Amino acid sequence: MANLINLEAVGKSYGVRPLLDAVSLGIAEGDRIGVVGLNGGGKTTLLEVLAGIAEPDSGRVSRVRDLRMAVVTQRTELAEGSTVRDAVLSHYSAEHEWAADARVRSIVDGLGITALGLDSPTANLSGGERRRIALAAALVGDLDLIVLDEPTNHLDVEGVRWLADHLLARRTALVVVTHDRWFLDTVCSRTWEVANGRVEQYDGGYADWVFARAERARLAATAEEKRQNLARKELAWLQRGAKARTSKPRYRIEAAEALIADVPEPRDSVELLTFARRRLGKTVLELEDVTLRAGEKPVLDHTTWRIGPGDRIGLVGVNGSGKTTLLKLLAGESEPEQGRRIEGKTVRLAHLSQELEDLPGQLRVLEAVEEISGRVVLGKQEMSASQLAERLGFPAARQWTPVDDLSGGERRRLQLARLLMGEPNVLLLDEPTNDLDIDTLQQLEDMLDSWPGTLVVVSHDRYLVERVCDAVYGLLGDGRITHLPGGIDEYLRRRQASIAAAAGPAPAVSGGEQKRSSAAEHRAAMKELSRLERRLDQLHAREAELHEQLALHATNPEKLVELNSELKTVRTEKDEVEARWLETSELLD
Repeated sequence: MANLINLEAVGKSYGVRPLLDAVSLGIAEGDRIGVVGLNGGGKTTLLEVLAGIAEPDSGRVSRVRDLRMAVVTQRTELAEGSTVRDAVLSHYSAEHEWAADARVRSIVDGLGITALGLDSPTANLSGGERRRIALAAALVGDLDLIVLDEPTNHLDVEGVRWLADHLLARRTALVVVTHDRWFLDTVCSRTWEVANGRVEQYDGGYADWVFARAERARLAATAEEKRQNLARKELAWLQRGAKARTSKPRYRIEAAEALIADVPEPRDSVELLTFARRRLGKTVLELEDVTLRAGEKPVLDHTTWRIGPGDRIGLVGVNGSGKTTLLKLLAGESEPEQGRRIEGKTVRLAHLSQELEDLPGQLRVLEAVEEISGRVVLGKQEMSASQLAERLGFPAARQWTPVDDLSGGERRRLQLARLLMGEPNVLLLDEPTNDLDIDTLQQLEDMLDSWPGTLVVVSHDRYLVERVCDAVYGLLGDGRITHLPGGIDEYLRRRQASIAAAAGPAPAVSGGEQKRSSAAEHRAAMKELSRLERRLDQLHAREAELHEQLALHATNPEKLVELNSELKTVRTEKDEVEARWLETSELLD
């Protein structure tokens, strides 16, 4: 397939620091590329160079003629005095034109644009709502390439899943910077890691990238031991986690199992619960017969909820359902309309809100952390202030940066470090993944794995919720806090059923027609499954033959190149056939 954009030996620096150094890569038709790397490492710069927003200092960027491209950055700019309709549907002269297009209707509904009101002035909307409008405006067009910078910020769990499904259904090429690992794994077929001015390329999404990075660290003697251990632990979690994350592996299962053979479970829940009870006693946080509102909107209606020692709870709900309001009530920062909040006598509570707290700007990073305490014990781990700051993304040199010079993401990490230095035994975290890169997220999750306290997390990052929480509760708009034994998947099923019920009954289909249709689909799926299995057998046999040929021609460089090329082609086709086999087999479940 032809490349849409090519970068040839591109360099880009800000000040004396090179963010891109002789980078050469290309984006082909249909590519779905996830871009990862440390905050400040050059991800956004790479996107801006690709999109033509910024010119490279050296090298060349070439694009195919008449390339149809949409770019959504973190800097949302909407025309002054415009309405939602102007921003999203300006290409349509009449209402019926866009309303007749199922794809456009899906975008407008899926991103909650209709709920904002098409005639609402954009000037009155929040930053998150303006980001959704910019995203919708980009998606409604007929495009060859979509470039997105952190598109899942300001989307709830349901919105993130809708966006993933929408992008998968389109043939449009995609380049996306995101720290949402579930989104990366679900949507992306390739991963670019931006680090030290270079761009390393990997096949597959987040799980494949973690494996490849861990495997590279294992094979390269110079790899840092700390990063290797983190990647190995993360891989262990991936291997043991939800089925959906490991249903389409592109890496060798045997190698993965060998790599994680000696990695312990992410946490010993029984041990942590015992420790938490010793620290917290029987009573932690309780809401009794509480009625609560978020403005004029009811959140809880005569609801009783008890949070015990060692509970690790993920709280989910659509944007505006009252999650932040409930967290503020749990933190004691607001009062219920009716009922009461009970807090245990031994509770030491810490609340990470979405708002950045006032930080001591006259201090340096390390001084700001040491202002709370010089050392901290998190579970079995004892760390100095400097060690904790380093784990949250402040290397030794950066720890002497004045607080006033920090970026928004760095201030968020400093806020989290100061909060943990207080050694709380109850943590309330409101969207803790905002502005954190993947490496820092791994460090945070590693600490929370062994943290022996009570935890309540509000997050649109379903990977984080599944990783650190043992139970999921939802605000479903019925005035209650509902336990969801099936986790986020159950929450999404309930939301889908609720939306379908509100839309009314589907057109009636006779029993005979339904049975005939179902039987025909089943026969077609069985036939396709049989064909794919035969092709897989052929590819496995050819792969084995090629390995034998490689051994026989070990001293013939030209033949080795030819055989390696064929082997790569066979493996690529095998991956595609395996993926198709998995999709087809799911239809028969």
